[in-house]
Amino acid sequence: SVASATVSDLDEALASAERSRKAWSSRPAKERGEILVSAASILAEKAGAAARDLSSEQGKTIAEATGEYARAVETLEWNGRHADELSTPIPLGPNRMIVPEALGVVAAFTPWNYPAVLIARKLAPALAAGCPVILKGAEETPSVAVHIVESLRQAGIPEGVVNLVFGVPVHISRHLLSSPIVKVLTFTGSTAVGKQLATLAANNLQRCILELGGHSPVIVCEDADLATAIPAISEYKFECAGQSCNAPSRILVARSRYEEFLFRMTEAVRKIRIGPPDDPATQMGPMANARRIEAMQRLTKDAVEGGAQIETGGTPLDRPGFYWPPTILTGVPKEARVLHEEPFGPILSVAPFDTIEEAIDEANATEYGLAAYLFTGAADTQQRLVGGLSAGAVSVNYLKGVSADAPYGGVKQSGYGYEGGEQGVRSFQILKMVNGLGSFG
Repeated sequence: SVASATVSDLDEALASAERSRKAWSSRPAKERGEILVSAASILAEKAGAAARDLSSEQGKTIAEATGEYARAVETLEWNGRHADELSTPIPLGPNRMIVPEALGVVAAFTPWNYPAVLIARKLAPALAAGCPVILKGAEETPSVAVHIVESLRQAGIPEGVVNLVFGVPVHISRHLLSSPIVKVLTFTGSTAVGKQLATLAANNLQRCILELGGHSPVIVCEDADLATAIPAISEYKFECAGQSCNAPSRILVARSRYEEFLFRMTEAVRKIRIGPPDDPATQMGPMANARRIEAMQRLTKDAVEGGAQIETGGTPLDRPGFYWPPTILTGVPKEARVLHEEPFGPILSVAPFDTIEEAIDEANATEYGLAAYLFTGAADTQQRLVGGLSAGAVSVNYLKGVSADAPYGGVKQSGYGYEGGEQGVRSFQILKMVNGLGSFG
């Protein structure tokens, strides 16, 4: 367990961040970047032990936790290596330029499902831009925030630039966002909570970067290579027991390939080894808590009562812990909750489609728009699908998550703003337009 921040603690975090703001934002960006690169190296050295801590707290396998820390290290390093470049004035022509400046103190809220990479994706660009951060870590996975913040401290981050707090999310968010000291809110989590935070941020017109829920479709076309598609979907879907905003959750298959796909996908899913996260043979660990099991039960029960069939899985495993097996549903009615609410767990629905237009309509038939995936070798079909899908990210013939060098963000009810790449750093900057610099009046 971790201590909950008091009002006094939060006030001190605000004051500490504000005290450090001018010195950190005026420090040469190259030096800020060097601290991030050094922190990446330090974190990489402790990643083995840190991954074991994460696995024991959250339930993902050691391999998954190790991979997540590798991505966190990559994120710190990328932002560090590009800090100077992205803080350099941008010339527009004679006597005209854009001058990037740090926006100010950042309030960052991170979830428990991918805590290492998501903390890094908030801290690294903010620090590269010259912004101090108050980080609200997830109580479910406290070791992650501690490991990353300690790595930054060991790398030489000045006192007050990174402030770590834990506690009741609603109390912390209300207090921090009520302060005019905070200039930016960055949050990853549910759409409902994101809307609440955006409402709080509106009072002080704080900039918001919101990466919210997802309900990602996969379109498997008639010419798809199932030998590629099925393992790719299976591996990515059931990573972290499906507890990912951009995990595929709705599979749409060309009718001519539907039966073959369903048979092969079901066979592949049944072979997934479920077990303790510290067992090297485990391919999928437990869910994070009892609430997630209850959610899987509700979604499955609702779908079956509406006429859906369970192809595999569908009931919790009879063993200690929060184990829900990979589950495939077919014949799911359009009004079923599992097609409209983010499953955030190891449940897949599979349905046939007859035309590309139908597939696009079905893929877009939720309020979410975070990620989408498609499998086809036809260039014209790829173009039609990429252009027609309402999603912030589309992957063709493979499934891929976020990367350090590229922007990532949602549309519709999946949020707004970007993390990653140049745009991720720009999210924490004022782009000051300067005209006439060096001219004579």
